[in-house]
Amino acid sequence: MKENKQKFQTGNVLTISIAHMVHDIYSSFLAPILPLLIEKLSISYSMVGLLTVFQRIPSLFNPLVGIVADKISVRYLLIIAPSITAVSMSLLGVAPHYTALAILLFMMGIGASLFHVPSPVMIKEVAGSRIGKGMSFYMFGGEIARSLGPLVILGAVSVWGLEGTWKLIPFGLLASFILFLRFRKIPISDKLKERKSEIGLLPTFKNHLPLFFSIGGIVFFNSLIKGSLTIFLPIYLTSEGETLWFSGIALSTLQLAGAIGTFTSGTISDRIGRKKTLLIMATVNPILLLSFVYANDVMRFPILLTLGLFLFASTPVLLALVNDTRSEHPSFINGIFMTVNFSFGAIGVFCVGLLGDVFGLQTTYLIAACGGVFTLLFILNLFKSK
Repeated sequence: MKENKQKFQTGNVLTISIAHMVHDIYSSFLAPILPLLIEKLSISYSMVGLLTVFQRIPSLFNPLVGIVADKISVRYLLIIAPSITAVSMSLLGVAPHYTALAILLFMMGIGASLFHVPSPVMIKEVAGSRIGKGMSFYMFGGEIARSLGPLVILGAVSVWGLEGTWKLIPFGLLASFILFLRFRKIPISDKLKERKSEIGLLPTFKNHLPLFFSIGGIVFFNSLIKGSLTIFLPIYLTSEGETLWFSGIALSTLQLAGAIGTFTSGTISDRIGRKKTLLIMATVNPILLLSFVYANDVMRFPILLTLGLFLFASTPVLLALVNDTRSEHPSFINGIFMTVNFSFGAIGVFCVGLLGDVFGLQTTYLIAACGGVFTLLFILNLFKSK
């Protein structure tokens, strides 16, 4: 039995990773069509940044989702989540005003919480002693989705127009049905329900508070760089005269490289250590962002490829770090991590929007690169506290 627990269950890991890909294809629809939504609804950069806050508000309840997930069959949360996200994100194009856009993104945030809280815990259960490798597979699914998502939504806009994107809804519903057929064969969630806890939730939270304080700092300063590229890259490039398709391809290039980075970083951290892996990424990211700002058109794509390799790679390492931590409330702990990750990430993106309105996006990119240096301090504090 102990030997089975240490075994890396490739089939189950791939199933959960594919589910992550399906969900995140839809969740990545916003950024590529932002130039069209800005023109249609006349919204500012600050309002664009605020959209991410609306999208992340449900993440404040991730610990509650984690408590529930520790007590029920979490597979059902993973089945229903893609449907919620598919419906809400496919309706972005028909949103008549900013308020409707915010409501749709809030609904998407609910779907994201239902999916992202229990799924890493399931990965932990089927990855055996190779948690970093499991998280890399899991995050690879998400990053591949964010590479495919811009192409899917832009293709839909090209065929049906901005207000015809609702026609993508049936594909999301079909994906949930297929996930139901597959997930009913995975008994992981039953194991989680059977666990008895002798330690309360409040002591668990207090014990992990220093850990999550440091993670919050890492996520915030990293999100200044990540948000300026993933959310504002199409806006930045179109403002410089590039086409919407060029901007979408640039974003897909960044995300594709990010998929490769997330696929390898967890496994690398299993070998050289979480701390060293995070420090390398935190050192490289600000340098690459500065290089991107001053690069010519020929060099921008190679820099975006390199940026993607390092920029997104920290998440599977942090996930592995959190799931390395012993706890009788694994979904609750993962819920706190997701709250910290989504909340501090949203605040970072909102700050990028504010800075963009005041200084312009190019200067904002320079500020984000300088802020990224502070990530190093929080990484050092993270391992001191751990």
